[in-house]
Amino acid sequence: MAWAYSEKTKQLFMDAVHGKPGTHLGEIENPDGLGEHGSLVCGDALRFTFRVRRDEDDPRRDVITEARYLTFGCTSAIAASEALCTIIEEGGFTPIQALKIRNEDIVEFLEGLPSQKIHCSVMGAEALEAAVFNWAQRRGVDLEREGVTLHAKDEDEGRIVCQCFSVSEPYLRRKIRELNLRTIPEITAAVKAGGACQSCHHAPGGLQDLLDETWGPADGGPAAGAGEGTAEAGAEEPLSMFQLIKRIEGVVEREVRPQLQADGGDLEVVDIKEGPIVYCRLVGACAGCPGASTTLKLMVEQVLKDRVHERTRVIAV
Repeated sequence: MAWAYSEKTKQLFMDAVHGKPGTHLGEIENPDGLGEHGSLVCGDALRFTFRVRRDEDDPRRDVITEARYLTFGCTSAIAASEALCTIIEEGGFTPIQALKIRNEDIVEFLEGLPSQKIHCSVMGAEALEAAVFNWAQRRGVDLEREGVTLHAKDEDEGRIVCQCFSVSEPYLRRKIRELNLRTIPEITAAVKAGGACQSCHHAPGGLQDLLDETWGPADGGPAAGAGEGTAEAGAEEPLSMFQLIKRIEGVVEREVRPQLQADGGDLEVVDIKEGPIVYCRLVGACAGCPGASTTLKLMVEQVLKDRVHERTRVIAV
């Protein structure tokens, strides 16, 4: 499935994976705050670190001067992480002030995200919250006295509602209220739950039950939520292998190769097999680059996942 990203989102992604000066992909050594969110098992994970300029008299006046991230995820996950770091550094926020940044601010900075990718902005906001909690512990700041309530990770542990993405009932209940989620598609867009096999949509204690318990039964009952998800899931017919190959070749020619050629490199597609699995090799300046494997995964593979098929794998030969 191809996603309609804004030009700003695409540019932030390309700048990050190419390591353009001023971007934030990486990790701070001995950070003042560290937070993580997501899981490699679920396909998206974010490790967020920041450094502060310490106020020797009052740690509450510490100011974040540098922010970095390591993201395992798609174009929108990387771009949303870039947006978060930029907003924080340009804002001159204290860690407590940074908590005012919401996923809506990240989406606005990116000039919009596809509804199915909103969870990437939520992931950044969650990792920031975890990092601020970590900073407060290190600096001896009592967040509750400052009127700040953060959710420790163990508070979200409990019965797993969505087995595909390991999303728990306490976490879902919290996010449904915090983000004012009213339908199953909104839950899936925000936190991914229900986005794979969909068996949790209307199972006892599933997504619709949690929505009904939070907001009251929706008009039309469970069938209304089911109709939305089914219509969205069936919006696009499966591609044949021939169509996949042609679409992959087209994206490589139009989007991938020009970006690599701009840096003196290039890409050769050797073979494409079912999966789809794309066997390719980097040539030119890219061939001997220490970040070649990162380029293949964070740039080539993710572009193909976003533009062609989310299960695309790129293997170097």
